[in-house]
Amino acid sequence: MAQSEFISGRSDTLGALLRLAWPVVLSRLGIMTMGLTDAIVVGRYSSQELAFHALGWAPTSVLLTTAVGLLMGVQVMTARLVGAGRPEEVGGVLRRGLIYSLQIGLASVLLLVLVGPWAMHHIGIEPALADGAGLALVVFSLSLPMYLVSVAAQFFLEGLGRPNPGMHAIWVANAVNLGLNLWLVPGQSGLPVDGALASAWATFFARGSLAVFLVVYIWRMKDAAALGVFAPPTGRREDAVEQRKVGYAAGLSYFIEVSAFAAMTLVAGLLGAVGVAAWTVVLNVSAVIFMVPLGLSAATGVLVSGAHGREDPQGVQQAGWSGLAVVGVLAFLIALVVWPTAGWISLAYTREPEVLTVATAALILATLFFVADALQAVAAQALRSTADVWWPTLMHLFSYGAVMIPLGYGLAVASGQGVNGIVWACIIASLISAALLCGRFWRVSRRRLQTPRIQPSSPST
Repeated sequence: MAQSEFISGRSDTLGALLRLAWPVVLSRLGIMTMGLTDAIVVGRYSSQELAFHALGWAPTSVLLTTAVGLLMGVQVMTARLVGAGRPEEVGGVLRRGLIYSLQIGLASVLLLVLVGPWAMHHIGIEPALADGAGLALVVFSLSLPMYLVSVAAQFFLEGLGRPNPGMHAIWVANAVNLGLNLWLVPGQSGLPVDGALASAWATFFARGSLAVFLVVYIWRMKDAAALGVFAPPTGRREDAVEQRKVGYAAGLSYFIEVSAFAAMTLVAGLLGAVGVAAWTVVLNVSAVIFMVPLGLSAATGVLVSGAHGREDPQGVQQAGWSGLAVVGVLAFLIALVVWPTAGWISLAYTREPEVLTVATAALILATLFFVADALQAVAAQALRSTADVWWPTLMHLFSYGAVMIPLGYGLAVASGQGVNGIVWACIIASLISAALLCGRFWRVSRRRLQTPRIQPSSPST
């Protein structure tokens, strides 16, 4: 489908949103599936190797999530330039994104390789566990530059309104990852790797295949030359500045959120093994469900960016509120499904009666923040797409940093509510974030709707 059908006009906004959203949602689910595949295959092989895998993966996930936010400007600026009638300049957006992804990736590799294994030996982890996790960490880190290249390429295609190639590529990469895991992890391949280290190498090659496929696809697009993919750098300097600014703000937002939920895991650690296990179930289920609003936020952002680029305030409102309405309804329906099935879902993760009881109760309670969490994610991306990039970051810092972390500790530990206290903190923080961000989008879009466009003066006769 041509990008003009998505972001060059306002006809059938809801249909355009849904057509763009479903492949993006499947792409995000594919990213989540790759990590779950690794954990399942390694866990069935050895619980000790699973511990290596989990500890090696954790530090890379924080940097990875932050880096994905730093690249968000590729998607926003691509859609904005197309909406502004300047599609020949989007190749410059892609090139900046690819260079940026390599810089971030290489810096992340250097940091993780030099500091990661050393830190694991100095934070109280037993030496044998730190050794195994450190090796996995090094290999996971080596795949970051390739994965970030694929993210930049995927954001570029989504900004053009062409999400299907990225969706197909991520699921092909999942097949590569699964095949390599099944071959390498059991140690029957004849190669000197098995377990967590073998799974890390499987991820390395899967991410490499994903990056190669997407870059080659863009290179071979029929309109690649018309989009400026091969042309010398062109465009306005302010576009490059705006691309970086969107990335800085989104990257900081992502870092705040992932760090806040990591802090909740530490709070759960104060509750003992049962608390950690139960919270892990809630967090994992919530993360999978969050892929739906994450995909819809990307689709909404593309449509809002296109409307903003063509200076269409009514289009901004229509796209933004359509995205918020759709994600609110979907999140509510998901909550209605999870509520009565929470026990069965928890049973897929654990069969220990005590953990099952706590996890089921907490997961039922967690359905109360699904709608608020979905709304805040879409509202934040809609704001970034209107060039209001720092408000979402400030609200995430307030809601998740200043409110959720101390409230989670106070309710879970000090008040003795356990895992339910952590979930209540998430509910309250998400409600605050959703209210502030939706209110901000209402004010910004309404103000721009009321601001008359400045028409160019007619030449004097």
